Amino acid sequence: MTRTLLTGNGAAAWGMRLARADYLPAFPITPQTEIIETVASWINRNEIECRMTTLESEHSMLTAAGAAAATGVRVFSATSSQGLLYGMEMLYTVAGWRAPLVLVNVSRGLAAPITLEPDHNDILAARDCGALQIHCATCQEVLDSILLAYRLAEDWRVRLPVIVNLDGFYLSFTREPVQIPEAAAVNRFLPPFDSGNLCFRASAPTSQAVAVLGGGPYSYFRYQAYLAAMNALGVFEEIGQEFRKQFGRSYDLLDTYHCDDADILFVMLGSFATKAREAVDHLRASGQAVGLVRPRLLRPFPKMALQRVLAGKQGVAVIDQNLSPGGGFLYTELATALYDQSTAKPLLVNFIGGLGGRDISREEFFEIAAETRRAVTAGTAPLPRLLFTAAELREVRKLQAIAGSRREPPRREP
Repeated sequence: MTRTLLTGNGAAAWGMRLARADYLPAFPITPQTEIIETVASWINRNEIECRMTTLESEHSMLTAAGAAAATGVRVFSATSSQGLLYGMEMLYTVAGWRAPLVLVNVSRGLAAPITLEPDHNDILAARDCGALQIHCATCQEVLDSILLAYRLAEDWRVRLPVIVNLDGFYLSFTREPVQIPEAAAVNRFLPPFDSGNLCFRASAPTSQAVAVLGGGPYSYFRYQAYLAAMNALGVFEEIGQEFRKQFGRSYDLLDTYHCDDADILFVMLGSFATKAREAVDHLRASGQAVGLVRPRLLRPFPKMALQRVLAGKQGVAVIDQNLSPGGGFLYTELATALYDQSTAKPLLVNFIGGLGGRDISREEFFEIAAETRRAVTAGTAPLPRLLFTAAELREVRKLQAIAGSRREPPRREP
């Protein structure tokens, strides 16, 4: 096993290399391009055996990826932001084909206005496409999650595409120490793709539910895909245990930190959870019983695991790096997961932060904990709160004044 400094993008490329992917359909987009460039350099130097094809769009890229996976080829690809949305039609399609490929998404905020920095609106737009989702917080986790993703996607109980998500810039271009496992050890954990009866072959015709169907058969095949996705919860736990035995690193459905004795929990996704972990340490040092929960697997949603870890807590601060009507996605999903519990439920308080790569400071985590405690004492949660300072608002007003674009809100007549 080799220990070296890698960016998140470099770790993703190494995950693909160790998985021995056969085919890479590609289309470049910031901040994902480094992944494709790294793999292309290995192919050019004959260091790996992989066929790479550059397509004219992400839509074609995912079409090629799904078609190849449906014939028994191990497929890898990567995208980001608007590229993920451009290929969204085919994400639904390849999931319907039950094509077990792995797609890395390097999260970036969506236009308009445009930004190159990250939030989670792009990946969460794909939450209902049928593909599974693994969310990473470190560069090591990026590499390992790609190996886990292939095992998960190719398991006969699942057979669905898996998206591995990492935050753009904060993780994609951050160098961290990463342990690169030996190829022989990876080969033991991840054997060659056994396509079984999945593949399309002229000698063995098979139905993959890609024809135009009526409501009855359509419902049947959609429900089969749903059941396969739910199977992924148990399969992920199985392969996570295998991974720990082989490589010494543990991967559960949830990454939990100081949760057992906590009365207040932070819940969030991605690399910003490492900031929350540091804040938990400082809050603990000041005598506050605060913990952190980070779901690794978001699709399917680990409902039962979250119910168990949140049981008996007073308040939960759900910190979303996305925004939609009704608040953040993670908040609404968690509220739904807790709704049918007969026992006392923790109070959920929603905070919206990190949009477009905006930092979340240690002091803001302190305020999040304090506001959650105030809400618990009052017995009612405030509306979703955007993390935004007075200084930031003054800067926006200054830019509006310079651009001459400041508009007063419409006034309501008495």
